[in-house]
Amino acid sequence: MTADVWLPIPPDEIAGLPEGPVYRFWDGGEDGDQEYPGDPADCILYVVPYMKRQPVKVRPLAQMPNLQVVQTLTAGVDDVLPRLSDLPPGVRLCNARGVHEASTAELALTLTLASLRGVPGFVRAQQQEHWQGDFHPALADKNVLVIGYGAIGAAIEDRLVPFEVARVARVARSARTTERGPVHPLTELPALLPEADVVILSTPLNDTTRGLVDAEFLARMKDGALLVNVARGPVVDTKALLAELETGRITAALDVVDPEPLPPGHPLWQAPGVLISPHVGGPSSAFLPRAKRLLTDQLNRFVNLEPLRNVILTTGTAGE
Repeated sequence: MTADVWLPIPPDEIAGLPEGPVYRFWDGGEDGDQEYPGDPADCILYVVPYMKRQPVKVRPLAQMPNLQVVQTLTAGVDDVLPRLSDLPPGVRLCNARGVHEASTAELALTLTLASLRGVPGFVRAQQQEHWQGDFHPALADKNVLVIGYGAIGAAIEDRLVPFEVARVARVARSARTTERGPVHPLTELPALLPEADVVILSTPLNDTTRGLVDAEFLARMKDGALLVNVARGPVVDTKALLAELETGRITAALDVVDPEPLPPGHPLWQAPGVLISPHVGGPSSAFLPRAKRLLTDQLNRFVNLEPLRNVILTTGTAGE
């Protein structure tokens, strides 16, 4: 048996990988049917392929009885969680904290500004060669509510501050204090929502956040507010959102939707006041250098028996 590490990036393209493991390249292939690079039973650390369908990502797991670490290249681990029962006890699941903050926060700001300043309308007018000026709201002086104040949420606030927003309110699962101010618990959302001009979702998807943005949540948003989702599609109840969009009371900018990918003919495509991007918060030129740095650091820690970064859970322990 060898001590294999499966990587979705060719090993010779990652500088600083430690000696010891046998590095094997596997990203699932174009259709998800790429042959395995070796015996899955020899794999001790599996880096989940990025931007592949969920069945591709988890396909080898049931055949990896000697696995010690699963490393995702996403901030969320919801694609892997349903298959944890396939893993032996003691496997550490790690996410990609530190990889996607810059890119996702940048897109959150892009969607916010584009929606507020009417950029989708400008694009349509340009295609028709039609010059039509109009008055649009600015981000300046707005109250912004960031729901999901982890690393990505903090990065979003970093980018909001130079735009002279009036206030950034922060919400996470539980209350805490940061250098920038308090983080409110989810239980305080009913009081915070009516004050927000822009609501940005950057939460992980879990039992607490699935369907968080339901009809009651949306009803508490103020007239004219903008909902921005760079979290996960199922955080928002699509039917409830459509009902609000149809009234024109609120608008939305969505990088993630439910269902995803959004099929042709779905009413969300043509809903008034919505801007949709196709789940591109993470994949940008910022991704690869940060992903490589994470893998180099994590594998050096693994080989040197040092604590790993970003451990979400360990299988076979309480809370799995």
